[in-house]
Amino acid sequence: MSIPIILLIIFATVLAMEWVAWASHKYIMHGWGWGWHRDHHEPHDNALEKNDLYGIVGAVMSISMFAIGSPLVLGANAWEPGTWVGLGILFYGIIYTVVHDGLVHQRYFKYVPRSGYAKRLVQAHKLHHATIGKAGGVSFGFVVARDPAKLKAELKVQREAGIAVVRDAAL
Repeated sequence: MSIPIILLIIFATVLAMEWVAWASHKYIMHGWGWGWHRDHHEPHDNALEKNDLYGIVGAVMSISMFAIGSPLVLGANAWEPGTWVGLGILFYGIIYTVVHDGLVHQRYFKYVPRSGYAKRLVQAHKLHHATIGKAGGVSFGFVVARDPAKLKAELKVQREAGIAVVRDAAL
């Protein structure tokens, strides 16, 4: 497989993982998987959260793709692109850890962005955490963030429609 194709697979996987993360966050974490995600939305002093188990799920996805792409595991049945998909998932996991857990939630370092995309990302995720409970909400992506003003307007509509319970300070 040529290097440009390998790089394309890795890059496409990283991009696709933001959609996978968005859909998982909206429909699993704020749906039937709320039991693992709830503590991420509640104040606590623990170093780890049940929500961190979702990182293990991502790691299993990456490792599984490495195995599918490995001739050592599957011999002649190995699917080489699996290795590169696994690497893309791994890269997304690293980006998620640094950007979401590190920058947005300040789990590893303290830095408050004053401008630019990093500030927009932090603001958008604060609006995600403005709802109480799993219903409603905005900004389910981890790396892509929409305009905070539009997200605020969306939250206001959700609150007025009774879809979400929103902390008053958020609006």
